[in-house]
Amino acid sequence: MKKQKRPLKETYKLNKTKEILQIEKNEGAEVSPSEPNTHKLIQELKVYQIELEMQNEELKLAKEKEEVAKKKYIELYDFAPSGYLTLSNKGKIIDLNISTENLLGKNRTSLINSSFGFFVSSDARTVYNNFLQDVFSTNLKQACELKLAGGDDSMRYVLVNGITSNVEEKCMLTLVDITKLKFTEDELIKAREKAEEANRLKSAFLANMSHEIRTPMNGILGFSELLKTLTLTGEKQREFIDIIQKSGVRMLNIINDIISISKIDSQQIEVLVSNTNINEQVEYIYHFFKLEAEQKKLDISFKNGLNSDNELIRTDREKIYALLTNLVKNAIKFTKTGSIEFGYEKKGDFLEFYVKDTGPGIRDEYKEIIFERFRQGNELLSREYEGSGLGLAISKAYVEMLGGKIWVKSKLGQGSTFRFTIPYHKCNKKKELIQTVSEEKIRPNKKWKILIVDDDEPSRILLNMMIKPLEGKIFQATSGHEAIKVCRHNPGINLVLMDIRMKTMDGYEATRQIRKFNKEVVIIAQTAFALPDDREMAIQAGCNSYISKPTNRMDLMDLIHQYLR
Repeated sequence: MKKQKRPLKETYKLNKTKEILQIEKNEGAEVSPSEPNTHKLIQELKVYQIELEMQNEELKLAKEKEEVAKKKYIELYDFAPSGYLTLSNKGKIIDLNISTENLLGKNRTSLINSSFGFFVSSDARTVYNNFLQDVFSTNLKQACELKLAGGDDSMRYVLVNGITSNVEEKCMLTLVDITKLKFTEDELIKAREKAEEANRLKSAFLANMSHEIRTPMNGILGFSELLKTLTLTGEKQREFIDIIQKSGVRMLNIINDIISISKIDSQQIEVLVSNTNINEQVEYIYHFFKLEAEQKKLDISFKNGLNSDNELIRTDREKIYALLTNLVKNAIKFTKTGSIEFGYEKKGDFLEFYVKDTGPGIRDEYKEIIFERFRQGNELLSREYEGSGLGLAISKAYVEMLGGKIWVKSKLGQGSTFRFTIPYHKCNKKKELIQTVSEEKIRPNKKWKILIVDDDEPSRILLNMMIKPLEGKIFQATSGHEAIKVCRHNPGINLVLMDIRMKTMDGYEATRQIRKFNKEVVIIAQTAFALPDDREMAIQAGCNSYISKPTNRMDLMDLIHQYLR
């Protein structure tokens, strides 16, 4: 049974007695045991002394437990993964833990008594002020999201929960770092917006391609039909044929753009560096577009930035040609009156090319998006200008492959200037005289035997007409199996024009079978795929060379002359 504590008065009396006895002892006085109350008081004093010692021990243990609990609380408070913060009703920091120190990027000593609002970013300050006001006015738990600017110049997003204290005019906040979550959320939003934009552009592209392909097809089919049904003069026939040819070129350009962007996406385009006479390329572009510009009554001029001693450089000739062609063609297309000037100048280790026009100019909001795919500054289906909207996207990819950059400066109503740079690598070799085979006259030879292999009748007729001036004997086959048979029975065949994509047996397999019994015959692959791997696959199958459809007559004659001369 627990012993009852003594009343306060009795405890006081015992304490006084103890003091008196102690004084008497110190003065040498003797206590007479015969005094009636003295013995009793001494006994009670001894008992009380024992009780005091026990209470003292209990207090000691309680204090130790308090210290342990306090230490544990401090550890839990300080090292909690979330930030803990105590604020006064004026927003001053009263206490905080280590996680809050890390969030704010400063030590505790410098943070105490400072304003927490100082660390809230300016765009979130109103949210914070409203949150703090709600916490103290409602005495209910409140929450908000804040962006904090730490001492290390980093931005942190935190989820804040706050509630007031029941004892003092202060509030306790918990801060949960949601920066990673916020960035992930932002990335997801950007990805969704990008997907939506891509889907929108795809829809616009498909609608535009439908228009762009159907328009030249209408010219080809319509005027072809007129050539068949009408009795026309020679001049009118030439006019219709010219329209058909231009429509075909327009459609081929669209297809080439689509193929080029597909190659870029699949990383199938390589940079092929060779000796390039940059002045000759610029002059060639000028002469190529001169007639078209003059037909629109536009003045066109060019300027070279290197003299004849330095005009031979190391770069990708075909990509430079494609870049200048795209930009000059655009300038002519969009410019109705005035002039076009293009050229380049040397700036340090780079050549900076430019194409300047007096066209309608480009709005500021369109200056970046015009280098994106399927864009011409807008996606209206009733656009004034024809085209796939891929030219500048292809140009940007080519410039970056060459190690340069491309940009535009423009004022609405005053024209545009497109510029791009490429590294300048001078070639130390002397200028070489380059003469193409097509410039030479190809001499007919009645002894030549040529086999045309194609399962498409119009393609066979076209090839037949192209090589007819050679005056050789022409064989025809409509399949791979038939081609093998013709070659077996005619070992003297000099040349095979082998279509690649055919039913039952393709051109690759037919070539491999022919090579088993004829190593000498020249085989030129012809395909409509026109992808980089096609040439390599053709060579591996045993072909001597490769030409892409639609077949260019002069390119074909070059190849034939190269192998049969």
